[in-house]
Amino acid sequence: MPDDDTQTPTLNRGPAARTSPELRAQRLPGAGEAPAPWLLRLIAVGLVLAALNLRPAITSLGALLEEVREGLNMSGSVAGVLTSVPPLCFAVFGVMAPRLARRFGAGAVVCAGMAAIAAGLVIRPYIGSTAGFLAASALALMGIAVSNILMPVIVKHWFPDRVGTMTGLYSMALALGTALAAAITVPVTGALGGDWQTGLVVWAVLAAVAVLPWIVLVRDRTPAPGRPAPAAATASEAPALRITRSRTAWGLACFFGLQATAAYITMGWMPQIFRDAGVSAGTAGLLLAVTMAMGVPLAFVIPRVASRLKQQGPIVVVLGLCGLIGYAGLYLAPAAGAWAWALLLGVANCAFPLALTMIGMRARSGTGVVRLSAFAQSTGYLLSIPGPLLVGVLYQHSGGWGLPIALMAGLMIPQMVAGILAGRDRTIEDEC
Repeated sequence: MPDDDTQTPTLNRGPAARTSPELRAQRLPGAGEAPAPWLLRLIAVGLVLAALNLRPAITSLGALLEEVREGLNMSGSVAGVLTSVPPLCFAVFGVMAPRLARRFGAGAVVCAGMAAIAAGLVIRPYIGSTAGFLAASALALMGIAVSNILMPVIVKHWFPDRVGTMTGLYSMALALGTALAAAITVPVTGALGGDWQTGLVVWAVLAAVAVLPWIVLVRDRTPAPGRPAPAAATASEAPALRITRSRTAWGLACFFGLQATAAYITMGWMPQIFRDAGVSAGTAGLLLAVTMAMGVPLAFVIPRVASRLKQQGPIVVVLGLCGLIGYAGLYLAPAAGAWAWALLLGVANCAFPLALTMIGMRARSGTGVVRLSAFAQSTGYLLSIPGPLLVGVLYQHSGGWGLPIALMAGLMIPQMVAGILAGRDRTIEDEC
C-alpha cells in the first residue's frame, strides 16, 4: 500500500476529493480495491473504544483524590503535583509517537497504548506507595499520550474522505469517557464496597477491552502514516518538512495549549468556585458533569461543520465568546446563573475537538499529520502546565476568585487569535 504521502493535496477541499476513486485506491493493502468494509468498521469501533479511555485515568482519580491521599499518606503538595502530571506526561511522551509509528505502525502503537493504560490502572491502586502510584500513573498516561497523538493520524490514513465525521465520533467518545468517569466513579466505588482501590481499578476493564480491535493491526505491514514510504514518494517532501518554520503549526500549538489550559482549570477549579459561592458540593459536582457532558454532542457536530469550511476562524470566535460570557457570569453572579455558566463553559471547552480537526486539515499527507499532531499536542500540553497552578496561587494569595477568573477570561483572547491563525486555509507543507 502506498504511503499517505502519495495522496492528492485536495483531501479536505471539496466533494471531488471525497469521492475520488484514485484516492481510495491508494489505501489498498497491495491491491487496487478499497479496504474491506468490515475492516473500516472495526477500526471505527477501535477509535471509539480508544477515545473512551483517554481521560478516565485522570477524572476517576480526581473523584477519589481525598481517599487516595489518605490511603497513601500523601501530602497536599504531592497531591497538587499529581494534578499537573497529566499534561506533563502528554508533552514528554507524546513526542515519542511519530518515531514509534514509523517503526511499528500507528495501529500497533495505539494497541500498545491501550495495554499500557490497562496495566497502569491495574497496578497503581495496589502498589502501596506514593512513588509507585505516580510511576504507575505515568505508565497509563504514557499510553494515553501516544494514543492522543495518533488518533488524528489513524483518521487521516483510513478515513481521508471523512475526517470531520470520524474526528467528531472519537471526540464525542472522549468527552463521554471524561464525563462518565467524573460522574460515576464515586457511586461505583460505593456499590463495590467503598474501597477506593476497587473504584480506580475498575476502569482498567474498559482499557483492556479497547486493546482487542487494535490487535488486528499489530501485524499489518501496510505503510502507516509516518512510516517510511518509497523514496520516490517522499523524496521531495519529508526532508523539506521543518515544522517549526510553519506559522500555522505554531498557531495550532498555541491554540491547543490555551484550550487545554482552560479545560484543566475548569476540571480542577470550577466546582470550588461554585462551592465558595454557596452552591452545595453535590450540585457543584453536577455542574462540572454538565460542563463535561456538553462535549458529547458538540464534539460530533463541530468537527463535521469545521471540515466543510475553508477557514475555521468563525468557529474559534464563537467558542471564545461563549467562554468570555461564561467567565463574566462566574465573576458577576456565580450562584444565580450557575447552570447557564456551566453550559457556556461546556461549549467553550469544545475547542478541543476543533483543534483535533484542524490537525487533520492543516497537512496534506499522513507524514505531515503525524508530525503536526506530535508538535501541536506536545508543545500545547507544555504550555498548559502552569495554568492550573497559577490559578491556585492567585486564589490563595488574593483570597477570592476575582483575579483567577480574570486570568481565565484574559487567556481567551490569545486563544482566539491563535485559533484564527491556525484556521486559515493553508497547510504546513505550504510554509515549511
